[in-house]
Amino acid sequence: MTDPLLQAHNVSHTYSRRNRVTPALAGVSFSLQEHEFVCVVGNSGSGKSTLLRILGGLLTPTGGHVQFAGNTVRAPQPQIGFVFQNTNLMPWRTALENVLLPLELQKSLDKHDRERASTALALVGLEAFADAYPSQLSGGMAQRVTLTRALLQSPALLLLDEPFGALDALTRERLNHELLRLCRDRKQTALMITHSIQEAVFLADRVLVLSGQPGRLQGAISVDLPRPRTLEMLTWPRAGALISEIRDCLATSAEEAMRE
Repeated sequence: MTDPLLQAHNVSHTYSRRNRVTPALAGVSFSLQEHEFVCVVGNSGSGKSTLLRILGGLLTPTGGHVQFAGNTVRAPQPQIGFVFQNTNLMPWRTALENVLLPLELQKSLDKHDRERASTALALVGLEAFADAYPSQLSGGMAQRVTLTRALLQSPALLLLDEPFGALDALTRERLNHELLRLCRDRKQTALMITHSIQEAVFLADRVLVLSGQPGRLQGAISVDLPRPRTLEMLTWPRAGALISEIRDCLATSAEEAMRE
């Protein structure tokens, strides 16, 4: 097996605000292999978003460290892309202009850059909306623009924080299919935070379960469903067993937290 692309070593974090100390993470360690898709689930307040920000260099842990491609992460990395639940699209820029924004901040754009962005929008079915403004896009369309913007820079690692959490169930299902297709075609390595156990089983190669407060790694469950995935697989007995195993892991962590 090759060396992991990402490693979290005993990562802990504590927030201090106005003389109040709130532990968010405690001793979280795991690794992520290249081309792997990992989902992280956990109850509210278990430090999932804190962990993702630390992995991407947006937040410095108070304990432990993260390594990406063999180097310690101390700041945001050009090869790590982000997709958040909030699309953060500039309302005065078209979909195409929003996709191009990160490149525009790095250099002067050329015809090739615009062609790449247009092609990327076409891949997610938005070629007809390249000149549309965010106010003219549905929630699912706006999230596809955000995903395209992150992928245009060809990141080695894509970090996603509940990207589809605010969308209706049908749109969420469609975008899960779209995400899987894009990751498969690009051989993309990804780590995604989600509250949905079914979504985690549908998307992931492995599911990491975080406990309550502070967040601890309660379990790491391999998802051995075949790829490409279909929604019908969620009705299979094996998928049901995986969902139950993850749910039991979460319930065990909640019971332990109540006893502490």
